Amino acid sequence: MGALSALTLLALAGASATAQTQPPAAAASAASAPPAGQASTPQRVEVTGGRESDNEQRRQSTAAKIVIGREEIERFGDSTVGEVLKRLPGVTTSGAPGRGGPPRMRGLGAGYTQLLIDGQRVPPGFSLESLTPEQIERIEIFRAPTAETGARAIGGTINIVTREGYKRRINDLRLGFGVERGEITPGLFWTRNDSVGDFIYTVSGGAYRNRRSNPGSTRTTETDLDNDSVLRDQVETSDGLSTRLGLNLTSRLQWRLGPADTLVLMPAVFHSQGDSQRHYDLQQPIGPAPALYASADSDGDNRFTLARLNSQWRSTLGSGLRLEAGANVSSARGRSQSLRQEFDAAQTLLRTVHDSSRTRDRTALLTGKLSKLLDGEHSLVSGAELERLNRGETRSTEQNNQDPLADFEPDLQASSLRLALYAQDEWAINPNWAAHAGLRWEAIRTRGDSGDGKHPDNRSSVLTPLLHAVWKPDPKSRDQLRISLTRSYKAPTLQNLVARPSLSSRYPAAGPNSPTSPDRAGNPALRPELATGIDLALERYLPQGGVLSANVFYRRLHDYIRSTTMLEDVSWSPSPRYVSRPKNLGRASTQGIELEAKFRLDQLIAGAPPVELRNNLSLFHSRVSAVPGPDNRLDQQPHGTANIGADYRFRGTPLTLGGSLNLTPGYRTQLSDIQRTEAGAKRQFDAYALWVFDPAMQLRLLASNLTAADYRSANAIDLGSVRTQAVSTTPTAVNWQLRLELKL
Repeated sequence: MGALSALTLLALAGASATAQTQPPAAAASAASAPPAGQASTPQRVEVTGGRESDNEQRRQSTAAKIVIGREEIERFGDSTVGEVLKRLPGVTTSGAPGRGGPPRMRGLGAGYTQLLIDGQRVPPGFSLESLTPEQIERIEIFRAPTAETGARAIGGTINIVTREGYKRRINDLRLGFGVERGEITPGLFWTRNDSVGDFIYTVSGGAYRNRRSNPGSTRTTETDLDNDSVLRDQVETSDGLSTRLGLNLTSRLQWRLGPADTLVLMPAVFHSQGDSQRHYDLQQPIGPAPALYASADSDGDNRFTLARLNSQWRSTLGSGLRLEAGANVSSARGRSQSLRQEFDAAQTLLRTVHDSSRTRDRTALLTGKLSKLLDGEHSLVSGAELERLNRGETRSTEQNNQDPLADFEPDLQASSLRLALYAQDEWAINPNWAAHAGLRWEAIRTRGDSGDGKHPDNRSSVLTPLLHAVWKPDPKSRDQLRISLTRSYKAPTLQNLVARPSLSSRYPAAGPNSPTSPDRAGNPALRPELATGIDLALERYLPQGGVLSANVFYRRLHDYIRSTTMLEDVSWSPSPRYVSRPKNLGRASTQGIELEAKFRLDQLIAGAPPVELRNNLSLFHSRVSAVPGPDNRLDQQPHGTANIGADYRFRGTPLTLGGSLNLTPGYRTQLSDIQRTEAGAKRQFDAYALWVFDPAMQLRLLASNLTAADYRSANAIDLGSVRTQAVSTTPTAVNWQLRLELKL
């Protein structure tokens, strides 16, 4: 990380010298650029975006925004959206290197990053892994919330815009496959974009099969802290094979109904199904005999289908007035079941565990927005949203053909009703200042399920003032300072509002379990988290493209939500059981700095080869007031993350080579006064080669996770003088991908 910091500071100094002593060509280019006063004209923050370059959209937006276009999305040929996002400043992914996972801004855990698709929140149960990079037009990252994009964004907002309407005729076909540990993953992706009269359509689809080998091991120990003697030592090793099939189709259908009216429909269908088989061996060299089991086998399968339809009508009413109305509906169904059988050393069947669940999620959203362009430097926007979410779950658990959760209802229901009103004003105060002020009010009513026939109601409202400003010390320069003062919040998920427990598969319900393998249950009484924040950013846009930036942020949280493990007297077991439940713990805070440097090497060093460099470094710190330190940080937030990337196209040849190194140090989190977790360091190096045969055909080779290494995580809890600790080790492997890209 020290090398990256030095490189970033060197780039800032070099860019300053370059800006002061421009070569004649650069000076001519700068002289021909639009006047700074015009460039500072604010534009309303819209998820539909504009037609400027990525850096120009970022520069002109009053609210801090990073735009990632098709060129950067396609650069490596990644198979998942998470692999694209992990190289961006401050973005981390959970899990082992090379395994992707949901993106998280500023290292914060699940729920702090608002994920949008075409400006609408991702439906419950939907994974971004179901959306392929080929279906994405661009990615917009907002570091602070705006009144229009929504305030459920304590960490920030990632808006994924699917392939847009007609700009040029496209008929792209991409064929490829990946190889990891000898398992082959094929995929086919197609995008078609054309127009027929006043009708414009874009259709994008993908089909793939993902097949992976998943070895791993977990060592569980119990230690007497008074004399350091080991009371129990268990080692469970496992190996499994999982297969996942996916099919998705997204489209954007646009009709020009007249000179002032446009209708847009965006239907989409996502389907995935998978199965897995896993074998376990358990050895217990130290501890009371016999062990829970000697070996075990598990089989599982799952299905998930999501259908959604977004519709939008736009009408230009004249005099700079525009009206937009939308109706968006989605329906998702999921099903999963698993069977686990445990045996003793003589292969006698000891226990059978069968779990099955069905989920049903329905979402309906009505939106309305009225915007007014007062002049070229002043715009007003106001709008309203009404959203209804319903979740139904049917669960069953059987151990040796008996239901330990017979006292709980198998069919559970949770719902959420949200009303939002907002207004924002964006204007250029003078050539040096531009401002963006907004006010958003949201009322939320959630109805949970305790599993015993009770449905606790929780009502809350959040008023979130939002202020963004851009200051240019010299209107003619490309330097600018951003400041944002915001309020934001995180609402509990419907899944966390369902109190029916999910039992640990390792320990029979008739007896005790381990604190490192607890049962899990929701909490119908959860309250939303509220956050007050400030963001400051210094940006420099280089004359020939590229950007240097430094961003600092601070968030103060109230009613922080965290899952903690406690020993409880439960109705589903005669013995007390360890149960993990989410709770509101009180106050917390997080802060950090994010540095970014994107430029060509010849901009820094005269005569150097035109190597594209993409470097960023983010450092984080957080504190939970109710938990004693040290390491009383927010869940799943590392100390920092860094990316070092470079690309070079060899002159006179059709070959481009590039690479990226992603670094995340290991860290420890104190969850409570008796419980802590530990995550190991992650280091992932990816490299690619692109050979362009002609404008209609190119071949791309990607080697992901070339620095494959074991990934380690741990969970420990102290009860009296006994410490129970589980250490899991996950081997990772190099993933090779080869893809042929055709323009038909």
